[in-house]
Amino acid sequence: MNYPQLAEAGIDIKFKHQFILPPPTQPLKVHKELETNITVLKLFPGISRKAVEATLSVSGLKGVIMETFGSGNTNTQPWFIESIKKVIDNGAIIVDITQCDGGSVELGKYETSQHLLEIGVVSGHDMTFEAAVTKLMFVLGQGLSIAEAKQMLETSLRGELTPIEVY
Repeated sequence: MNYPQLAEAGIDIKFKHQFILPPPTQPLKVHKELETNITVLKLFPGISRKAVEATLSVSGLKGVIMETFGSGNTNTQPWFIESIKKVIDNGAIIVDITQCDGGSVELGKYETSQHLLEIGVVSGHDMTFEAAVTKLMFVLGQGLSIAEAKQMLETSLRGELTPIEVY
């Protein structure tokens, strides 16, 4: 939704080459080191403490994809923030992506996401759910420090997110 159309199909197909990434010049490299100990926390109005804590209580959890509202807005109740902070303090990375078809997560834009920014949640910007899951598994499988992993998650590696300068 956030990327321009790559082509228009009519009698002929008109490609919009300025939006098509160049093909790779390096040979295909298959990355097999993926961290699979991740989970998904999809927020909804009225989500209970019990549901959040059950989702985040996975033993040895390394990462969480958190699907929030709009530009990254969440529940602001203290128990919710404490639950998220506990996961981060235990060494897991939480990536915030939007549930919307278009748009981007901009942590701190509104008060309801400021607390996430302050406790160390990573913005998934405009990544799709599928891109966020794959990227989190890949990045966590690289053996990087938490700071390096967070930086890599917020950097476009293969066009999976729109660089922040574009916003």
